[in-house]
Amino acid sequence: MNGRSLDLQPFTPLDPPLDIKLTGHIARRPRHLAMRYDLRGDLAQLVIAAPDPAPARRRNLWEETCFEFFLGVKGAPQYWEFNLSPAGHWNVYRFVGYRRGMAEETALRSLPVSLQRGPDSLSVALELEVGTIVAADQPLMAGMAAVIELTGRGLTYWALVHPASAADFHRRDSFLVAL
Repeated sequence: MNGRSLDLQPFTPLDPPLDIKLTGHIARRPRHLAMRYDLRGDLAQLVIAAPDPAPARRRNLWEETCFEFFLGVKGAPQYWEFNLSPAGHWNVYRFVGYRRGMAEETALRSLPVSLQRGPDSLSVALELEVGTIVAADQPLMAGMAAVIELTGRGLTYWALVHPASAADFHRRDSFLVAL
């Protein structure tokens, strides 16, 4: 995929450190947006759901390992949160402003989440027709994040940047990628 490759970092240093690396990839073509997450390393340290033969829209995916993508129109308060589960489940929420007016995005009835899993790798990818939710020519800002569950150690929060004293993927100052 052409575009940008970005490293995601945990909100707080992990102790003991993990032998994993999480990268995000994002590209915009005239009417499409493609994103991919690549998780590499000792995945036995993580809780990762097995692929579901019937992936569907699900709520609260962020309560376990989940890849999150935030998309906002540059200069406008509204934005969307995409949740992608390693099981193939998904959801998209629309917000009218910072953490306000959360509603499932009904313009999207399915998301073609693509999964590839190996013994030490997991890739989760999505290609989206941008015009489904915004005008295809609007300038966009994006943020990539993930919730990664560690075996016996709970949830960790990963993003391109963590601009606040608490992990918060919704902050517009973490939408760093201009598209």
